[in-house]
Amino acid sequence: MIRTIFTITYLLFVALFASLHAQEVWSLEKCINYALDNNIKIKQGVISTEYQQNQLKQMKSSRLPNLTGQLSQNLNFGRSLTYDNTYKDINSAETDLGLGTNVPVFQGFQITNNIAKLKLDLQASIEDLSKAKSDISVNIASTFLEILFAKDLVKVSEDQLAVTNLQIEQINEKVEAGSLARGSLLEIEAQAAGEELNLVNAKNQLQIAKLNLTQLLELPSSDSFDVQVPALPEINAAASIVSSGEVYKSALLTRPEIKGADLRYQSSQYQLKMAKGALYPTISLYANIYDSYNNKYTDINGTEIALSDQLRNNQRKSVGAQMNIPIFNRFSNKIQIDNARLQVLNYELELENSKKLLRSDIETAQTTAIAAFNRFISNQKAVSSMKEAFRYSEEKFGVGLVNAVEYNTAKTKLAKSESDLLQAKYEFIFRTKILDFYRGLPLTL
Repeated sequence: MIRTIFTITYLLFVALFASLHAQEVWSLEKCINYALDNNIKIKQGVISTEYQQNQLKQMKSSRLPNLTGQLSQNLNFGRSLTYDNTYKDINSAETDLGLGTNVPVFQGFQITNNIAKLKLDLQASIEDLSKAKSDISVNIASTFLEILFAKDLVKVSEDQLAVTNLQIEQINEKVEAGSLARGSLLEIEAQAAGEELNLVNAKNQLQIAKLNLTQLLELPSSDSFDVQVPALPEINAAASIVSSGEVYKSALLTRPEIKGADLRYQSSQYQLKMAKGALYPTISLYANIYDSYNNKYTDINGTEIALSDQLRNNQRKSVGAQMNIPIFNRFSNKIQIDNARLQVLNYELELENSKKLLRSDIETAQTTAIAAFNRFISNQKAVSSMKEAFRYSEEKFGVGLVNAVEYNTAKTKLAKSESDLLQAKYEFIFRTKILDFYRGLPLTL
């Protein structure tokens, strides 16, 4: 009995949890924040940035002295050098130890220029990460609005079907009473069948839009996924659209793709300086200490020399400076300098191309927003007229003054105008949000 009660309680708890989970809705802000925390490309961007940080740390460390140790064991057979610097036919084992350090003093400014280059590469990597976050945010906002648009289409289709079903009931009563021919009922039922198909298509479109968003969020399933319907901005004749010139000026200062391209252009200039630095001599300081032990070393009396004595007597130390002067290396330095110049020109062109693409995107967004606004205003008037025309046609259809074909035509025109109005509305909202986003404002609804 107790086990049964426990089982029932557990099942109720699971059902309650599943119900609460199914009712969870996602706002646009929640979708964007979740994607920024979990998207694979974003994580890869973070890894790339950390890699650039390590590259910079490594280059800064190249200014420090290095320290290397050496330990070797040699087995000598036959004639070998003895302790008194003569050769003797004897087998021996020798242990060599060494410790050395090297300090770069002058490397043709290559280390300094490389550090400056890697700093710029790190900043460019950070801008790439910002660009990836920007792209995923825009994609999510676009798909989020597609879901809202699909939801409104479902609502329009449901309302149309509800009106048709009400007409079917009224016509059926008149057919039963003998005041209307059965053909009118069949025609309106055919209209209802078509509207049911439109409703199914609208629901499918909504489900596909949800699937697209869950895939962007990399969620496992879209079955229990839904979005929060926000209070959308009002669209009226007084709505203003920021000029593309103003948006472009702001975007040049804030957009990560422009910053990243500019940083890479600056980085390529330091790469050219590094290539030229290979023409300079390099100077370094070094110090070494060396010691050895041989198990067959003996003194003049033939007594084996102890390990401590050998280590003390065999020790050698050296310090010095070394200069390497490039004279001829098969034109390698010249070719590297020429390639570095070409890279500077290439990154300069990439910067200019990024600016042109940005301007093009902004102008397209503004033009599309204006076109959507004009369509919205026109469709607003069309919907208002179509509603009145449909209401008039509905009244005449109810008293038999128009046939079902005329009635259905009026209703189809109304549905089309309502769909066009919704499409223009969401297109305008999306494009204006994109323009605001280019100005540095966050994506919100």
